[in-house]
Amino acid sequence: MARPKLLDLFCGAGGAAMGYWRAGFDVTGVDIAPQPRYPFEFVQADAMTYPLDGYDAYHGSAPCQDHTPLAALVGGHGNGWMLAATRDRLAATGKPYVLENVPGAPMRVDLTLCGHMWGLRNRRHRWFEFVGCLFVPPQPRHVHRPGVRTATRQRRQRWAEGWDVSVTGDVGVYVGPEALGIDWMNGDELSQAIPPAYTEYIGSCLLGEFPAQEPAGRGSGGLECR
Repeated sequence: MARPKLLDLFCGAGGAAMGYWRAGFDVTGVDIAPQPRYPFEFVQADAMTYPLDGYDAYHGSAPCQDHTPLAALVGGHGNGWMLAATRDRLAATGKPYVLENVPGAPMRVDLTLCGHMWGLRNRRHRWFEFVGCLFVPPQPRHVHRPGVRTATRQRRQRWAEGWDVSVTGDVGVYVGPEALGIDWMNGDELSQAIPPAYTEYIGSCLLGEFPAQEPAGRGSGGLECR
C-alpha cells in the first residue's frame, strides 16, 4: 500500500519529518538553508515559492523568531509575515495541512503539545493549527513533573542532576535523545527542532484523511489519536 506524500516546509533538520514518517508518510523536506542531516528526501529551495503540486498533505513550520517573547527584547527578524503567507499558499491546495509555531503566534490553536506528554526532559510547548482535516487529534492531558526545574545555564551539570534543560543555542548533542527524542542533529539544529513524538501523534490521525489508509489510532507514547 502506497504511503501518502507529505511536503515538509521550513523543514530544518527533520524533527517534524521523522514523526510523520513513523506515522506512515513519505516525506520531502524543503528549506532555504542546507540540511545535510535531514533524514529523508530534501530540496534546498525557498519554501515560499517551492511548487506544491504532487503531495497529499503539508506541514509548515514558518520561522518563529518574530512571535516569541524574546522578540520584544532583542527585536524581530522581519520574518513574521511568513506564517500567514504559508497558510494562504497551503489553503489554495485544497488539501489537508498542519501549521506549527510557538505560543503567541497569530494562529488558531487547535492543539498544544509539550515534551512532558511523552516523558521527554524538555517542555518545548508548540501550537498546531489544522485545516482540511477530519481526524484532528484530541488535546492530550498536559502532564506536569512536580519539582522538576528547567536549567538555562550550567546545563550539563543540571542535566546530570536530573533537571530539564532549555534546548537553546548550541546546547550540545548530549541532551538530544532524552530532551527531544532526537539522535541525529547537532546542537544548533536541536535548538530549532520539535520532538518527532509530536508529529507522530499528529500523523497517526492525519493518515485517516486518505481512503486507502486507516488512522493508526495511537501516536507515540500510547496517546490515542481519536
